[in-house]
Amino acid sequence: MITFLDYYQNQVELSFDDHPFSDRPLHVWVIAVYEGKWLLTHHKQRGYEFPGGKVEPGETAEEAARREVMEETGGEIDSLSYVGQYRVAGKGDTIIKNIYFAQIGSLSSHLAVDETDGAFLFEELPERLDTNRQYSFMMKDRVLPETLRVLSERRLV
Repeated sequence: MITFLDYYQNQVELSFDDHPFSDRPLHVWVIAVYEGKWLLTHHKQRGYEFPGGKVEPGETAEEAARREVMEETGGEIDSLSYVGQYRVAGKGDTIIKNIYFAQIGSLSSHLAVDETDGAFLFEELPERLDTNRQYSFMMKDRVLPETLRVLSERRLV
């Protein structure tokens, strides 16, 4: 387990074990790839980020991951793999989020929705995300680089 402070100085516990914090997390984050490129969405307030969001009532985390990718990017997931989970002890409450890796099979034209401007493809991610104002705070702590390291070790990227 890796423990650190996030962008807002909240304590984060990150694990790549099987659901160490909850079997029913209420949030998901999906590291997505389409045709060899990173698939991100542009949140209107936060900036570029990988898709994700809340698990709706009656929905599994996997179903939420598929729905959020479709809603935010228009991407249809071909394969979805659980990667890890993290817990953020926030100022108001604690958030537990599953991390998934998705291979996107198709990308349909997607109209902007309330929160996002749709799909954006990137050949590579900038080296200094932590200081890049175009990217969401969710891309600026250790969750992303540690997850990318694990994905590389597992030969998923």
